[in-house]
Amino acid sequence: MSQIHIDCHTGVAGDMLLAAMLDLAIPEEVIHRPLTQLGLEGCYQLIATEDSSGGLRGRRVRVQVLEPQPIVRDWLSMQADLAAVAWPEGLRKRVFQVFAALAEAEGYVHGWSVDRVHFHEVGAIDALVDVVGVCAALEYLGVTQVSCMPPPAGHGSVWGAHGHLPVPVPAVLELARLHHVPLRGSQDLPPGELTTPTGLALIATQISSFGQPVSLPVAAIGVGLGHRQLDRPNFLRICLLDSSTKAADAVSSNTPASAKMSWQSIVVQEAWMDDITAENLALLGEELRHAGALEVSWSSVIMKKGRFGAQLTALVLPEHVEKLRQIWFSFGSTLGLREHQQGRWLLPRREGQVCTPLGVVRVKQSCRPGRGLTIKPEHDDLVRISREKMLPLETVHQTVMHQLENGADLNLKDWTW
Repeated sequence: MSQIHIDCHTGVAGDMLLAAMLDLAIPEEVIHRPLTQLGLEGCYQLIATEDSSGGLRGRRVRVQVLEPQPIVRDWLSMQADLAAVAWPEGLRKRVFQVFAALAEAEGYVHGWSVDRVHFHEVGAIDALVDVVGVCAALEYLGVTQVSCMPPPAGHGSVWGAHGHLPVPVPAVLELARLHHVPLRGSQDLPPGELTTPTGLALIATQISSFGQPVSLPVAAIGVGLGHRQLDRPNFLRICLLDSSTKAADAVSSNTPASAKMSWQSIVVQEAWMDDITAENLALLGEELRHAGALEVSWSSVIMKKGRFGAQLTALVLPEHVEKLRQIWFSFGSTLGLREHQQGRWLLPRREGQVCTPLGVVRVKQSCRPGRGLTIKPEHDDLVRISREKMLPLETVHQTVMHQLENGADLNLKDWTW
């Protein structure tokens, strides 16, 4: 399991991502093997060279098409090809996600059904090499977490297969809408297409979070150069993060080798409301939890005109963000919702149950730096037993802890984070 961070201040394109991967010393065979299996051997030549941009070194790639008459590829036939090729399932899934995202965006832009989409620039051999190559590199590195700075939108206009188009081109804008990609305003950058559909599709489908991680323990850096000459260095950096640094080492000698502290990207959603009743505030918090919020909290604030209000905050996994937005506006009174990317370090933990003289109690076990394994009984179970047995809660707690401290048999699940 590894994590990468993508720094794309001057843009992102498929060839820049592929070049950065090769600059990370990914063997070229990793790129060529799945393309050969896809039947593209002899159809292209990958030219990767050391070069510089604005005085900064990096790697630049160019795909030379060797097909005498390049095949027009539509999404329906590509789906069949991807389903039939003898790839590992992880690689197949990544590549399918990228081209499915491109097909959906192109289909919407042109008013076509997705299966009828004929790829033009993005469906040519060079795009296949870029997409399959980057996805194969991600699989080779074992990447499970990808963070990325918001890519620049670009401005001005560009010529393409469909004529003169505004920047961001329609497919880029549609990909950003469909996948909630926060494009960065780029008026400070030269005009032109800085983020391409292929580059954005790779980012949008593989990303875990946007923004820079709180901790950036860099183990290696790959620099991919763009082909455009800008008034500044035109490059993209992929940082391979070191998960074995002291800051990430959370285990004691009696912790399973696989139980390491892990970084998890989360989104913080927050609103201040001065026109909501206490009952409705409680309902909103309850609905947010039911919809997947990791935690919900609120506190009192003094708002404009001296009115007392409530500050409600929810911690959310990225995959639940859109669902919870609907909850905020359906059950709350706010007209706006703040969001920002954050993250948290997670200690390994596992759940299970223990049999005690008072009954079965659920427990949680965790690994803490310098303290080894700790275990905690589930409070709701202690309350339930207290009521059933008519015993003080403290007595129930002491009885259960005594059982745990004296070698009680535990039925625990595998470690999770």
